[in-house]
Amino acid sequence: MHSPLLSVLDQSPIVAGGTAAQALTNTVDLARRCEALGYHRYWVAEHHNTRSFAGSAPEVLIARLAAEARSMRIGSGGVMMPHYAPLKVAETFRLLEALYPGRIDLGLGRAAGADPRTTAALMPGPKAYPPEVFPQQVELLRQFLEDATGLEGDAGGFPLDHPYRGIHAAPTGPGIPDMWLLGSGGDSAMHAAVFGLNYCYAHFINPDAAADAFATYRRHFKPSRNLKAPRTAMAVSVMAAETTQDAHRLAASRNLWVLWLMRGRHDPFPTTPEALSYPYTEEDRAVLAGIEARGLTGTPQQVHGALHTLAAEHDVPEFALVTITPDHADRVRSYALLADAFALQKAA
Repeated sequence: MHSPLLSVLDQSPIVAGGTAAQALTNTVDLARRCEALGYHRYWVAEHHNTRSFAGSAPEVLIARLAAEARSMRIGSGGVMMPHYAPLKVAETFRLLEALYPGRIDLGLGRAAGADPRTTAALMPGPKAYPPEVFPQQVELLRQFLEDATGLEGDAGGFPLDHPYRGIHAAPTGPGIPDMWLLGSGGDSAMHAAVFGLNYCYAHFINPDAAADAFATYRRHFKPSRNLKAPRTAMAVSVMAAETTQDAHRLAASRNLWVLWLMRGRHDPFPTTPEALSYPYTEEDRAVLAGIEARGLTGTPQQVHGALHTLAAEHDVPEFALVTITPDHADRVRSYALLADAFALQKAA
């Protein structure tokens, strides 16, 4: 098996004592550096009503990052479809595709990325789109995107008798963003298979269901106009440093934050000294062991080996790396160390 591609999933984390503006500045800086290091694509996330992440509008951030980059693919990881009409998403990403042709990815998620009250507040109507209509949203979105390129009828776009035929996602023109479905279980895997779309599994959320999700996707995959065979990726939490001890020290903030999240606490990421001196109970430490097992932490060589093992186990050709630690320089260093370990081709 060839060495897997490396990409980035950036949630624009906010650190205790820092600001959302600084988190976004760090995202822009990290994207520039990761393109220079040779990373394949750079995705930004969508979260709402949180003090932990600054990225609430991935389409806005994508526009900024794509203007900064020259060749790296830029996209969403992902747009949370319960909040949006398919036509609006189609027009947003048609505009991005027109501005940066051949470089835009459209990753879609079924989850709301928010609590129920926030989800209700985001909707212009009486309630959010329920999860069971997600397949219809995906189908409409793809039809709008294909229609915008001039396809119709059997060739793509809308059937000739469709009620939305004649409604075009502007700006029209050539090119369709690369569409991905994101998920951490079997439902999104099945939807990706039925629609013949790319599928990215969120290992950093749920490492235990990866094998079943990929098996579902591959077993039920139906070739589509844009994808003839299954295409997969995996989003993985990683932390690399020069020594194993340093890597685990730098991962302490992420691990404590996950512990807080599991108990309903939605704070910024703690500083490393705060995480290391936190008064953990025995119960905390038992939970923390499971949290630590969800990420790959160690030297570049150790993380390199662990990613190759995952690639072989799940036949995955690409990883989107999620790295969170309070100091931006340490975060950049982790991506740089892994770029060297994988011998990524640096940008000219």
